[in-house]
Amino acid sequence: MAFVQGPLSQRLKIIHGFGAVAFGVKDLGFSFFLLIFYNQVLGMDARLVSLALLIALFVDAVIDPIIGNLSDRTYTKWGRRLPWLYIAPIPLAVLWALLWHPPGGEAPSFAGLVAIAIGVRVLLSACEVPSISLVPEITQDYDERTTLFRYRFLSGWLGGIVMMVLAYTVFMSGPDGLLEKEGYLGFGIFGAVLMLLSVGGSALGQHRLVAHWPDRRPPPFSLKAAFSEIFDAFSERSFLFFFAGALAAYVNQGMTFSIANYLNVFVWRLDQPILAGGPEWLTGLLAYAVTLFLSVLLMFFIVGSMHRAFGKAKSAAIGAYCSVLLGLTPYLLFALGIWPEAGSTASTLAFLGTLLFANMFGVVMMISATSMLAEIVEAFEERTGRRAEGAFYSGNWLIQKCATGLGIFLTGQIIAAAQLPEGARAAQIEFGVLTDMIGYYAAASILLAIVAAFWLGRFPISRAEHEARLERLAKKRLDAIDAAARGDVDAGALAP
Repeated sequence: MAFVQGPLSQRLKIIHGFGAVAFGVKDLGFSFFLLIFYNQVLGMDARLVSLALLIALFVDAVIDPIIGNLSDRTYTKWGRRLPWLYIAPIPLAVLWALLWHPPGGEAPSFAGLVAIAIGVRVLLSACEVPSISLVPEITQDYDERTTLFRYRFLSGWLGGIVMMVLAYTVFMSGPDGLLEKEGYLGFGIFGAVLMLLSVGGSALGQHRLVAHWPDRRPPPFSLKAAFSEIFDAFSERSFLFFFAGALAAYVNQGMTFSIANYLNVFVWRLDQPILAGGPEWLTGLLAYAVTLFLSVLLMFFIVGSMHRAFGKAKSAAIGAYCSVLLGLTPYLLFALGIWPEAGSTASTLAFLGTLLFANMFGVVMMISATSMLAEIVEAFEERTGRRAEGAFYSGNWLIQKCATGLGIFLTGQIIAAAQLPEGARAAQIEFGVLTDMIGYYAAASILLAIVAAFWLGRFPISRAEHEARLERLAKKRLDAIDAAARGDVDAGALAP
């Protein structure tokens, strides 16, 4: 049975969602600042830094399902998830601070960077997988699960945006900007404290609700059995639909995030002040960060209504199509020569206006897909008699991390194919190079959006099917209780 029957309290929604702030801090750091810090500030070869991060990503992706399986098997008086959420954030905070201020303040060896990056990623997974796995345990309600994910996504984006704004305005606001070495120390310490407070505070806030012995004692752990259970979970039919759609969506997301700085600076000139003669700090890049957060805030208010009106599958497909249509419109007009002059106030505000709604629909797609996983848990339970929340959500992270790496790889190929010169200034780049870069990016985005919408839109578990399944599972549990009372231990069992 779920921990909560009926509507969730506002306090629980906020406290549970707060745990995702740590993921937003990590994602922002790795995606936007880590490469430039180790390459331009500490002087490491960019290729070695990229290779180190890629190795850490794939090692983490392989370990994630093991973490999910171990989380599912944890058996304590505090439940299956809380021990992870109390222990993992402490070493995570220490390693996060070390990542931004290596011992001695100098660049570590290649092996040292790989080790720190792997440690941060694995420990973050040890926080995020158990935390997000609580969603289907807290409630079985189709819409309340979406509500919990709304708060998680809002909190995660808020954590990342706060760190981005502080980086630009506080930590790296000196004359050297992003090359301000000492600024990264404050950036790392503040992020470490925020991670610790996020995961630990969320766990403490949910302790009274979820701290109790699990219903069943799991069998002893063995690596062979763990991989067998993981393979069984990943073979669930509905998970395969999710896998195909989410893979395309995450590749698109990874490509879009990694190419963003190229497009923002070289195409839209967002590194300039928005208003001519206005304050120097009010640049398009700062407005870009604020716009991203506002788009997630808009998503927070519309995604629930979309799920009630269309269901999660159709909402994901609508999000995919609307996101790519709105997101690429400014680039099409720019390439056709009918867009305001790049860098002007009109151009910047028009681009940010379309970004507001394009990213909103993109996040609707992602939150709809992630929320689908909660329904897969009961489908798997009905088929096997086991619940495997950790396995499925670790599978989601495996897809996301591998796809993000592929998205970054695609960005490299796009930049190379467009023949963007190294070290060039925006004003020096030929228009044909920019249109080539836009064209390759647009083609990849459209193709990936179509694939994501096709598979996510055909996700086979509807609201009606989910609710009917809950009734069948509840009846089986009652039959099992009646059978136990009669001394018939096999009758009514959920699994043979």
